[in-house]
Amino acid sequence: MAFLHTRKTSRTDNETVSEIQKPTIDGITIDCVIFGFNKGNLEVLLAHHAEGESIGKWGLLGGYLQKEESSDDAAQRILYELTSLDNIYLEQLKAFTAPKRVPRRRIVTIGYYTLVNREDYNVKAGLTLMEATWHKINELPELIFDHQEILQFSLMQLRNRVKQAPIGFNLLPEKFTLLQLMHLYEEILGIELDKSNFRRKILHMKLLVALEEKQQDVSHRAAKLYKFDPEIYKKLTEKGFNFEF
Repeated sequence: MAFLHTRKTSRTDNETVSEIQKPTIDGITIDCVIFGFNKGNLEVLLAHHAEGESIGKWGLLGGYLQKEESSDDAAQRILYELTSLDNIYLEQLKAFTAPKRVPRRRIVTIGYYTLVNREDYNVKAGLTLMEATWHKINELPELIFDHQEILQFSLMQLRNRVKQAPIGFNLLPEKFTLLQLMHLYEEILGIELDKSNFRRKILHMKLLVALEEKQQDVSHRAAKLYKFDPEIYKKLTEKGFNFEF
């Protein structure tokens, strides 16, 4: 006959159970990487903090996830509260969970990113910020916590996406030159492209429609203008492509 072995739970045992049941995370935050394209330059929108432990320092646009909201809703709210930017399409990156990413606290953050045309948006810094300003991607101040890591991961995702779908192509004017398109790729990818190779590959995709027009009011030789084929553009946006250099 088997007997069930039991023992009394001591106060120490109760304290151990209580300690195990304590929440292991102090909070969940959202951090948004807003890339902007302006006059041929890739930039990122940064927050100059006016309060808290990061006062006077630069970081990504972020804040706490509230109890009654999804992470997507929180990202939109935080972005609006900090900058007045509204209805921005944001793509979720991943959770950043390094135990010591924030000193003295256990904070998990969920990253988001997007790419916008700077000229389409008017940024106004919220009350908790000294300022919210654009910075060229290769001229960044020191960032708080692991925000440099989040930024670099976002940039890697952006570069992967631009090789697989026409993301960011809407940053160009309606009519553009092949050189303008190539410079867009070069700035996002951070590399120098071979002009003839780029021309051959982009035209092979049948994405562009050649126009019977050339540039106007330029000091150099006027280049031929192109526009996107809307049907091919839609197809490649949905199905993707493999644009290797």
